[in-house]
Amino acid sequence: MAFEIERRFLIKNDNWKEFINKKVYIEQGYLSKSLDGWIIRVRLIGKQSKIALKKHIKGFTNFEFEYSIPRNDAEIILSNLSNTIKKDRFFLEIENKNWIIDCFKENNYPLEIAEIELSNEEEDLFLPSFISKEITGLTHYSNFSLANNPFSEWQEDFITTFKSN
Repeated sequence: MAFEIERRFLIKNDNWKEFINKKVYIEQGYLSKSLDGWIIRVRLIGKQSKIALKKHIKGFTNFEFEYSIPRNDAEIILSNLSNTIKKDRFFLEIENKNWIIDCFKENNYPLEIAEIELSNEEEDLFLPSFISKEITGLTHYSNFSLANNPFSEWQEDFITTFKSN
C-alpha cells in the first residue's frame, strides 16, 4: 500500500534558493474527485507522464498510487482539461531532509509552497528559515483546489493574509 505523509508550508523569503539540487517543470490536471474523496490526477513532470489516485486518510497522511502512462496519452488528456496547474518544482536537501518547493505559474502565481515527506506523523522536523505558516490540511491550498479555484481569484482578504506571512 502506498502512503504519503506530507506537511506543507508557505514561504516567507528566498533563502531556500541556496539549497536547490534540481528543478523540473510540472503540468498537471484533474479528471475527477469522487464523493468518497478519491482524486484522479494526470501529470507531466520532465520527460515522465503519470496518472495518480489520491485520497486523504487522516492528519497529514494520504493514499497515493501513481503509475506511468504513455506521454501522448497524458498530453491528450491534459489538453482536454480546464482544471490544470503549472509549476516549477525545486528539490532541496536541508539537514539531511528532502524538501520540495513548488513555484506556481499563471493563475496561481506568485504562490510558493514548501513540502516535506515524512516517514511518520510524529517525526521531528527542523523548520528552515524560509518557512512561514503551516498549511497542511488547508484544502484551499491543495493542488486540486488550486486547479479549480486559482490563487489569483481568491478574495482580497485571503491574499492580504497570504502576503503578510
